[in-house]
Amino acid sequence: MRLSDACRPKAFTLIELMVVISIVAVLTALLLPAVQQAREAARRTRCRNNLRQIGLALHNYVSAHSVLPPSFAHRQGTVLSGNNGSWSIHGRLLPYLEQANAYERVNLQVAWDAQVDTGVPKLRIPTYLCPSEAHDVIRLDSSGIAKVYPQNYGFNFGTWLVWDPATGTGGDGAFYVNSKTKPADFVDGMSNTLAAAEVQTFTSYFRNTSSDPGPTVPAAPAELAALAATATQFKLGPETNDNTGHTEWPDGRVHHSGFTTVFTPNTFVAYPHVDGITYDVDFNSLQEGKSVAQPSYAAVTARSYHNDVVQVLLMDGSVHSISDGIDRDIWRALGTRRQAAGEPEPTGF
Repeated sequence: MRLSDACRPKAFTLIELMVVISIVAVLTALLLPAVQQAREAARRTRCRNNLRQIGLALHNYVSAHSVLPPSFAHRQGTVLSGNNGSWSIHGRLLPYLEQANAYERVNLQVAWDAQVDTGVPKLRIPTYLCPSEAHDVIRLDSSGIAKVYPQNYGFNFGTWLVWDPATGTGGDGAFYVNSKTKPADFVDGMSNTLAAAEVQTFTSYFRNTSSDPGPTVPAAPAELAALAATATQFKLGPETNDNTGHTEWPDGRVHHSGFTTVFTPNTFVAYPHVDGITYDVDFNSLQEGKSVAQPSYAAVTARSYHNDVVQVLLMDGSVHSISDGIDRDIWRALGTRRQAAGEPEPTGF
């Protein structure tokens, strides 16, 4: 028995199918940005929570020790025999971030890179990693062997000077070599002083200039790039592992565990290298502990994966998003423990 035309099921025509596909494509195009924005908002919230946890850890450290942790511990008048040395603030905060087991496996009096076999430097510490980080992977050494994990939150080392080993003078930030700062040392208020800010892992940088660049703070990236002429080490290249800034969370030196306020957040610090590639760089004039006389200066920029802002922790424990467009002088004032004469009040960010 044949079905009548009236009973026969009607099929889609090719045109109707194409219309349906087009409608689905349009709806997907409309929904995808909203989904991406929702995911980014969630990642940004988790990033802010990481900074809050670091802020709580700092305050708990002060409660236990009466002072804030130093950026780097070093005996004045000596030179490090190895390449690395003191444990970072990140390492000193481990017991206050539910990482007591890792903390008990190491000795803060011994250089961190002499304790790689403990496995602690290779640990991925979730609180130290932004969920938007593009390179959430362990760093490899020159032989391709896993060595150490990177981190996304640099501590405030001040404007430009990091440490003068001849006098023992530290920079004007919240943390410096052998520092023992207390809340009372923040003259312009802990709510007006940066504690930490986002940084990006596997950052390109150059370091160890043969001459002292001097105390004058670079005003523009081109001035910083000019210092490359006397640099003796370039940590940059076309491969991810060639660019090693902020890839060693246990290391207390500024290019791994800190930032400075030479340039405002997310500034592209252009350096055209001899390999024909223009890199976005950081700079450390001399690794802390490498000289008994030459000061260390640094331009290590706060950088974020969140559009147009960098998230920061203030010394009072509050977390804020600061626009890339913040006035440079206000940004620098936020980085100091005390407000210098003539500097703008660091408010309104």
